[in-house]
Formats: sequence, C-alpha cells, structure tokens
Amino acid sequence: MEKKKQTFEESLLELEDIVKQLEMGEVPLEEALDKFKKGIEISKECQKTLAQAEKTITLIATENGEEVPFEGKGE
Repeated sequence: MEKKKQTFEESLLELEDIVKQLEMGEVPLEEALDKFKKGIEISKECQKTLAQAEKTITLIATENGEEVPFEGKGE
C-alpha cells in the first residue's frame, strides 16, 4: 500500500517532534542519527513546498489570463 503524502503542516509537526526528541538527548545514538536524517528529508520537502507556494503567490493573472510576476512596491 502506498503511503499518503503528508501535508505541509503534518510534516512540520513531525519535524518539531523529531527536534524535541533530539534536544532531550535521551535517544540512542543510532536512533538519533536516523531521526536526524529523517528531519533533514522533511526539512528539504518543506523548503520545496514553501518555494513553490512563494512562486505561486508572486504570479498574478492579467486580464487575458496570462500569469506574470508580481512587482510590488519596494522591489
């Protein structure tokens, strides 16, 4: 059975849980390394999601439906 892709929020919660466990320092070394690697993977996926969201938000549609970069004040 294929695993359902986590939402950004679910991934962030899992990452926070991993950080808390590692900060407590009570995780055996091998398990801590596995958790650290998993945390890095989750972090990269969250960064991709945020980058895509930023790209989407910075596009606006013209009257004819063409998407163009948004040029806000101060840029």
